[in-house]
Amino acid sequence: MVATKIFLDRTLINGQLSGLYAITESQAKLDDQYLKKIEILLKAGVSIIQYRNKNNDKLNQFDFLIKLKLLCNKNNALLIINDDLQLSKKLDADGIHLGKNDCSLNDAKEILGNNKIIGVSCYNDLSLAIIAEQQGADYVAFGRFFPSKTKPDAVQAEIDLLQQAKKQLHIPIVAIGGITMQNARQVINAGADMIAVIDGLFSQADLFETARTLANNFSGDHHGRTL
Repeated sequence: MVATKIFLDRTLINGQLSGLYAITESQAKLDDQYLKKIEILLKAGVSIIQYRNKNNDKLNQFDFLIKLKLLCNKNNALLIINDDLQLSKKLDADGIHLGKNDCSLNDAKEILGNNKIIGVSCYNDLSLAIIAEQQGADYVAFGRFFPSKTKPDAVQAEIDLLQQAKKQLHIPIVAIGGITMQNARQVINAGADMIAVIDGLFSQADLFETARTLANNFSGDHHGRTL
C-alpha cells in the first residue's frame, strides 16, 4: 500500500498521498509551451501530474513525456500515466491511473511491479472503491462532483459520498470533476485527500495564482513557491 512505498515527501501527509493533482488536457499540443505551463503549476504547488492524452502519435508522445518526467523529478512531483500500461512501464513513470474500461488492477501490478502507484476511477460507486482497495489500489477517485467542461456527461457524484468513503476506506481519496477555487473546500472538507483538476487549472489566465490557491488548501509542503 502507499505507506510502504518510497514516494516523494512532497506528496505525503502522514504517509498518505495528498495535495493538488493536475491532469493534462486531452487536446493539448505537446510542445515546450505546454511544458512551461506545467512547470508553472508545479512551482505553484501541484503535487501530482497525470498525463492523459490520446491524440498524439507515440513517438512525439514519448519525447514529450521524457521532458515531462524530468520536470516532475526536478520539482519533486509524481508522474502518473492514464491507462497506458506499456507507456508507463517504458517511461518508468511513478504509476498509472485506471478507468472502468482499462486493464485490471492485477494486470497492472504484474506489469508495473509492486512499487508503482495504481489509482482507480470509481465514479459515484463506493462498492467499486472497496473492491479496488481490497485488490491493492493505492488511491481511488470519485466524481464528477460539479459541472465539468472536460467531461460534461460524466456521472454525478454527491458530496456525502466522500464522507461515506472516508469512513470505510483506508487509502487516499481523489475528488474530480468541475473543481475550482470556489468549491474545492467542499470536497476537501468532506474527505478528499487530493483534488484532481484540468480545466480549473489549464484554462485560467493566471496559472500560478490559481494553482497556488488550490494547493494552499493542503497543509505541509503543499504551498506555492515563487517563480
